[in-house]
Amino acid sequence: MLAVKIGRLELGNPLVLASGILSHGSLLRRAAEAGAGAVVTKSLTLEPREGYPTPVVAGFEGGLINAVGLSNPGCEEYLRNELPLAKQGGVPVVVSLAGSSEEEFGKMAEMAAGAGADAVELNLSCPHAERRGLEIGQDPSLVGRIVRRVSSVGIPVWAKLGLCDRLLESALACEEGGAEAVVAINTVRSMLIDVETRRPVLSNRYGGLSGPALRPIAVRCVYELFEHLSIPLIGSGGVMEWRDVVEFLLAGARAVQVGSAVAVEGVEIFGKIREGLEAYLKRGGFRSVEELVGLAHR
Repeated sequence: MLAVKIGRLELGNPLVLASGILSHGSLLRRAAEAGAGAVVTKSLTLEPREGYPTPVVAGFEGGLINAVGLSNPGCEEYLRNELPLAKQGGVPVVVSLAGSSEEEFGKMAEMAAGAGADAVELNLSCPHAERRGLEIGQDPSLVGRIVRRVSSVGIPVWAKLGLCDRLLESALACEEGGAEAVVAINTVRSMLIDVETRRPVLSNRYGGLSGPALRPIAVRCVYELFEHLSIPLIGSGGVMEWRDVVEFLLAGARAVQVGSAVAVEGVEIFGKIREGLEAYLKRGGFRSVEELVGLAHR
């Protein structure tokens, strides 16, 4: 009833742990054991990155804003030490890559494939890392070249895109380049200012907005992309419960990433969402998740 297929990957259910929420492989394994259909690692760079100094996360009434700065131990070390632990969870493990060039993305994809990753997710959407993420993702020509380079490695490629004026163009470039799915969207560039200190709250000043305030934007993006793409869409942004997952499915997503809810409630949220989704399908007389995909367009 809950199984879905994303390109060559078969998922037992449409719930995917979003990148950047849990760092260590043992925690990704716990998310899988708790009910995630697939897990995505934190975004890796070719060389180690310390990230930004604290504070890197701040809460507000609509969710969270973060600017971690892509901190990670480097692609090689993570794949050697953490990926094997993540794969013990028994679900597809997707390695998130945050390169700064075609060459970096290609080299890391080869490393990930060699280490046993089930797929790679290209982070073309981080809103607060210079010369990475969204700066790349809003250039459809560059996006197309990167996706083609990584697709040549042979394992499935997901491309995670962010909110920008050329989102549709970049998504089409991903499809033409050989991506098997587009993930929409990442966090949105934003900031908070402390009225007492009269200073930005985050050390980096700007961060990425996540949580409930982001969901209507993300749902709109998925809805619009569904009308133009033939490859699967994976919704991402502000999922807190099963109703949010259904909303993304109706908009056109075939799977949905869960991030902020894990940060708030822990990995147990996957089991709760699965139960709610199953009950919704039975109540509506649906035989599978696939029957919900894009239903709001009909």
